[in-house]
Amino acid sequence: MLHTRLALSFHFILLAAIIFPWQVFSQTLSGRVMNERGQPIPDVLIYIQSDHRHTHSGAGGEYRMPVPDAGDTLVAVHLGYATWSAVCTGQTGMTIIMQSAPLQLEEIEVRPGVDHARLVARIDLETQPVRSAQEILRTVPGLTIGQHAGGGKAEQIFLRGFDVDHGTDVAIDLDGMPVNMVSHAHGQGYADLHFLIPETIDRINYGKGPYRADHGNFATAGHVGFVTRDILEASFVQLEGGSFGTVRAVSGINLVDQLTHNWYVASDMMLSQGPFEAPQRLHRYNIMTKYTAGMGNGGASLSLLASHFRSGWDASGQIPQRAVHHGMITRFGAIDDTEGGSTSRSNALIHHQQPLGDGLTIHNAVFLSRYDFDLYSNFTFFLNDPVHGDQIRQRESRLLYGGRSEVIWQLPGGDVEGYLKGGLGLRHDLSAENALSRSVNRDTEIAVIRSGDINELNVFGYVSGALLAGKLSIHPGIRLDHFRFVYHDKQDPASGRATVGRGVLSPSVRVFFDASPTLQYFFKTGVGFHSNDTRVVVARDGHEVLPRAFGADAGFVIKPGPRLLITTALWYLDLEQEFVYVGDEGIVELSGPTRRLGFDVGARWQPADWLYIHGDINYAHGRSRDAPQGETQIPLAPDWTSTGGVTVRLPSGVFGSFNYRWMDDRPATEDNAIIAEGYVVADATVGYTSDRYTLQVAARNVFNTEWNETQFATTSRLRSETEPVEEIHFTPGAPFGLQARLKVDF
Repeated sequence: MLHTRLALSFHFILLAAIIFPWQVFSQTLSGRVMNERGQPIPDVLIYIQSDHRHTHSGAGGEYRMPVPDAGDTLVAVHLGYATWSAVCTGQTGMTIIMQSAPLQLEEIEVRPGVDHARLVARIDLETQPVRSAQEILRTVPGLTIGQHAGGGKAEQIFLRGFDVDHGTDVAIDLDGMPVNMVSHAHGQGYADLHFLIPETIDRINYGKGPYRADHGNFATAGHVGFVTRDILEASFVQLEGGSFGTVRAVSGINLVDQLTHNWYVASDMMLSQGPFEAPQRLHRYNIMTKYTAGMGNGGASLSLLASHFRSGWDASGQIPQRAVHHGMITRFGAIDDTEGGSTSRSNALIHHQQPLGDGLTIHNAVFLSRYDFDLYSNFTFFLNDPVHGDQIRQRESRLLYGGRSEVIWQLPGGDVEGYLKGGLGLRHDLSAENALSRSVNRDTEIAVIRSGDINELNVFGYVSGALLAGKLSIHPGIRLDHFRFVYHDKQDPASGRATVGRGVLSPSVRVFFDASPTLQYFFKTGVGFHSNDTRVVVARDGHEVLPRAFGADAGFVIKPGPRLLITTALWYLDLEQEFVYVGDEGIVELSGPTRRLGFDVGARWQPADWLYIHGDINYAHGRSRDAPQGETQIPLAPDWTSTGGVTVRLPSGVFGSFNYRWMDDRPATEDNAIIAEGYVVADATVGYTSDRYTLQVAARNVFNTEWNETQFATTSRLRSETEPVEEIHFTPGAPFGLQARLKVDF
């Protein structure tokens, strides 16, 4: 308790430092930063060349700073744009128009307030080939994914020593709309990104650890935010085809392309049989449209986004090693080939931004989603029911809505720069017929195990800010979340509706120190949390159901050369005791406190204009804190992971890349008796692009490595067995395959 009180007092003192000790300037230079199409550019570094006083543009491109002396040069720098400069004449208003330019690492500045994680994400998104929505997650350094259900189920996520399952400890959003599903039929935090069309993504905002007040539930190991484009660079049609009966057709059309308003529509259709002996029959359909208005009207803007997604698939599931070893099936065979499922999601988002004057901007956003989910799985085969088998069905129908209102006050800059931000919001999930049942051959339901309606409300508020003075930058924040959990158990109607309310306070602070123009040190600490399933909350009567995460990062960012950027971090994260709802069994499972610590090292190098080299290596040491000696391993938690590659983009239009990903062996059980085998997989791409055409051929798993994409220690029994066996069950990774793509811009 004393530790918590001291931490809260420290964060409140730092927050107060933002509110009071700024300088007030009688005259300020203000304006907006826009690209050649009139779109605002956020996070642009703007500084006075003579004394390096500086500021950054806000979300709408707006900026404020002291009026430079007549004759001073004002400079604006941003990755992906040519450096802008102008000689000032004492004016108090100036619009900065920046021209797009090939990505150059020389444009990155190690300065206060520069979010290097966002810069690295932008570099990786532009230089690394992305073939699908889920693969976009792999552009986050240190994050690894795995698919284990026919291509339609949400991916399993690994980050900082976490087996995140499908999203329990990583918060994911699209344009501020949450992707993670609370109290989901399959598992808490389930994050299905298949409704995302990768060609519509403009940038990725990510962070590791619980250090941002504007990110709450699930943001313990980190958060990932996807931002869609306001306008497509050009209308296009794209066709893809390749191994395993895979066909994909994508289109994007600018319906309105004007200075003050834009409107486009994009669609994505994918069919695939997969490498399995039982065809997976994956079919996925996406359509999305976005309208943005008012971008040239002093920073005010309104955007409307609507999308619909539907998919269905068959799956071969996770197969036991012994079945392959004894020749019962091949690596791409199945014990139960009737697994699979279907899902759909429809979304509507409205964003409104309005400058209020004197550095104030208000940003309002609301969202609405309709979501349906139906999944058939069989993990244990004939362990529980030797006659019908152990296939289960998980289903739900959900209405999700919410919004956020945020006010940002940007200080005028100069010797003291910064901002103050406050926000209020809510999220409301109504999940009807959230059920687990036993089924046979995906066509007969023989018993209902759990069934109920879930009503979960999260109301939150936060205040955060930044104070940048000289070489020091301090970013404190505080967040308050309140939850109301309501569960109506349809298996026990007499119990009525169980209701529980709980709240959690999450302080955080980030400190940056610029030792030189090429070296920045940082320290981050904070408290985060992830909520538990509503069924856990009511079963525990609200006790210990909002487990907190206490974390800290320390490291540095260095540019030893103009085209080399290196990032490092030492980190630790403690999680309190929690209770987990196991959707596959309909039970509550105890999981005690854990501690993880490790380091991240990443490098981005551009030795020539046409050559990019990147690499990341990550280590995590995780242990259960109160488990018996010899049983402290965290199952499936990765220790060593690494990604890297080389990208070539020649002036002639020829391009190519080679990328690898590596995960070391890791324990599959608490006592380390069963090991999940590691892997190294490499992909390659070669192609040619011109003003209108792009032709590309991609090779997956170029060395045809035999690898297991996902693995679990599972106790199961086959029909021919009299006793159960615990061993690795796995989904095989795809073998060597080719994919061709033709894109036409018009």
